[in-house]
Amino acid sequence: MQQAQDFYDECTALFALLEPLSDGEFETGTLFKGWTINNILRHLHVWNIAADLSLEDEAGFTEFLQQMVAGIRDGRLPDFESTYLAGLSGQQLRQTWIAQAQIMTEHFAAAEPKQRLKWVGPDMSALSSITARLMETWAHGQAIYDVLGAVRQDGDRISNIVRLGVNTWGWTWKNRRMEPPGPMPHLQLKAPSGALWEYGDVSESGLIEGSATEFCQVVTQCRNIADTDLRVIGDVAKQWMVVAQCFAGPPQDPPRAGVRFRKSNLNDGKIFKDE
Repeated sequence: MQQAQDFYDECTALFALLEPLSDGEFETGTLFKGWTINNILRHLHVWNIAADLSLEDEAGFTEFLQQMVAGIRDGRLPDFESTYLAGLSGQQLRQTWIAQAQIMTEHFAAAEPKQRLKWVGPDMSALSSITARLMETWAHGQAIYDVLGAVRQDGDRISNIVRLGVNTWGWTWKNRRMEPPGPMPHLQLKAPSGALWEYGDVSESGLIEGSATEFCQVVTQCRNIADTDLRVIGDVAKQWMVVAQCFAGPPQDPPRAGVRFRKSNLNDGKIFKDE
């Protein structure tokens, strides 16, 4: 599956971004729930392991779920993830994460896309599983790019996240126990390559036009719609961009306007003053 390579390409981009950091700098807090870079990378690594187990070792995945449920019963998810990885952190965590991601990529590249896999919620296809891992890497990675003041150079592999945003149009409303207020609005999004990506029929639901990257930031709830330059026309389109959620779990609200942003890099191109 091409999505497996897309996932790995996103991982290697984040891997390169983290290369200059000292072990101590991995404890830098981000604008995502105050999670540190270590917290985010552990989260990505643990759930990559889980996704790989669901493909390669169903019994092992069941055992993982049991550990996870017991681990978060009296604590937070980041605490369980740190315990599960025996406190792995810093550059050692970075190296272990990318090595596992490479192995996982090989497994999913050879998998049957329609193969059904167990997950925390409903079963999903292997294609959906690896696409979700790509989306999580991209979305959680955004908080790291932001805190380091780095401008991400996206590739057209984010088309996978755009499609995920489109495909979860109906689920977004169902998850909130609401009826869709109309047909999905028409999308006209500019890809990183400059190509035009269009989805949905022209209708009274309206239009969402602009950067595909910013659309991905909204549906993954990395940005409030007010903090983007997306052109949103029509009541239905505006309602969607306020509640859009392309990831599983109970309804989540996007960050408040102005809360998530890329920090200015004032250190002459350096990530940290002591670099």
